[in-house]
Amino acid sequence: MTDIRRIIVTAPGALELRTEAPAEVGAGQVRARSVTIGVCGSDTHALHGRHPLIPMPYFPGHEVTGVVTEVGEGVSNVAVGTRVTVEPTLPCWACKQCRQGQENLCENLQFFGCGFEQGGMADEFVVRADRLHIIPDDLDYATASLIEPLSTPVHAGRIAGPLADKAVVIMGSGTIGLLMLAVARYDGARRVVMTDPLPAKREIALRLGADAAVDATAPDVVDQVRAALGESADVVFDCVAIQPTISAAITLATKGGTVAIVGVPAADVTIPTIVVQDNQVRIQGCATYVPEDYAKSIEMLQAGAVKAADFVTAEYPLTQAREAFDASAAGGEIKVLIRP
Repeated sequence: MTDIRRIIVTAPGALELRTEAPAEVGAGQVRARSVTIGVCGSDTHALHGRHPLIPMPYFPGHEVTGVVTEVGEGVSNVAVGTRVTVEPTLPCWACKQCRQGQENLCENLQFFGCGFEQGGMADEFVVRADRLHIIPDDLDYATASLIEPLSTPVHAGRIAGPLADKAVVIMGSGTIGLLMLAVARYDGARRVVMTDPLPAKREIALRLGADAAVDATAPDVVDQVRAALGESADVVFDCVAIQPTISAAITLATKGGTVAIVGVPAADVTIPTIVVQDNQVRIQGCATYVPEDYAKSIEMLQAGAVKAADFVTAEYPLTQAREAFDASAAGGEIKVLIRP
């Protein structure tokens, strides 16, 4: 078979485009031609050695859409020609969490495109067929490229509790923060206030439906957010997860509110446990997604609650993957796609 091109991050800051023989397709697996690959914040952090859960070397590309070109023995859920997106969690299906329907918390979890032996940032990829979702005919590939990243805020919103008629704060107006805004609005939040250090991102947040957007670097950011919200927050979604945002989130959620940690922390932070205890603040971790989150993500995209034109702001060929990573990390883009 013809050799394929694949991106590999060999060491912090070192990204290579390699040519290799294609992987074999085993039983229960499919081969798919990559169509779009999103560059995630996790990818850019891992490239520079700042992701605590992704060791080097690694093969990026967990936000991938494609079209099936070969199916292995026993595969019946997709056929050659099916347009698909990957749910990149690779659960064992045997542990306690998998048996309880929480495969995102699998005790033996592997993650396609993040520390796994293969990712989708290549001409093609091979993956277990049970990790595929069929892209509906009414979604183009640019829109379908948002299914995976949107599923993370969908999951966070679901486990943080019903958002209807709630006062919501979102820390961070990057891709995940802006998608979190879409989820909060879709679920009927009463008022949503966002933060970000970049004026351009705050302007986008306002354009996409935030009631207010506050400078995250302001010394009185908590006072400004609470004034804009008009009350304490029922739920704070921290899509940054660094010490200043965690501290502000806990203050904003008092009393009786929930702090949902959506962003991946680069390091541990400290929390005021007496405030958490005495004010009955719930701190909720939010880990990836499960199939029902993918289903709702697709539903939102079909309903037009999230539009690719608002989020996909740059595209690069596979040969310019380094430029795509740099553009994503620079902060001026929302969602950067690679198209092999």
